[in-house]
Amino acid sequence: MIIPHTAVNSNILRAVIEEFVTREGTDYGPTAFSLESKVALVLKQLEERKVFLVFDLESETCDIVTKGSARYRAAQAADISDESDKVSE
Repeated sequence: MIIPHTAVNSNILRAVIEEFVTREGTDYGPTAFSLESKVALVLKQLEERKVFLVFDLESETCDIVTKGSARYRAAQAADISDESDKVSE
């Protein structure tokens, strides 16, 4: 399911973003960025709708993904499926 970042408590959103930017293997190139810079960059990308928050009901995990990613497409398909279920009720 795709979750609008504006619908998430700011403390929780920051925790999700911090977890995302501090993952092992995250590479920002030769320039070092502070945690604050990384968080601000991801928040800006969320606001510009370049990345999205998705929640996977099956694994009960939240992630930040690009629109072209498989996880985004799966979340979008689940959202569409949920909407069609509501219509048929």
